[in-house]
Amino acid sequence: MTGSRDTDRFGRWAERVAAIFLAFKGYRTLARRFRSPSGEIDLIARRGRLVVYVEVKGRRNERADVRDRQRRRIRRAAEHFLKLRPELTSCDQRFDVILIRPGAFPIHLKDAWRD
Repeated sequence: MTGSRDTDRFGRWAERVAAIFLAFKGYRTLARRFRSPSGEIDLIARRGRLVVYVEVKGRRNERADVRDRQRRRIRRAAEHFLKLRPELTSCDQRFDVILIRPGAFPIHLKDAWRD
């Protein structure tokens, strides 16, 4: 059981690091661990007229893959988020991935996928 607790703790740490990293790049966090009936988004941030939905990958290696099924869930969760925040529907939307590894600088994969 300890392994899953450590994994969850590592994931939360990675999300905090990613949020700080985005803040330094001029993004303002709108939501962390946003949950909808169809899925979860690790971070939702905004910079100007751009809203980004961020999948954070806390890894010990350099793999940052997001599978098709996960992409669909994130997309549906983003649609749900926009229903709750209709003032953001006129903004540009983008899906990013941030890879967080211990002892390494974060890797920000902008526009990691499109519908």
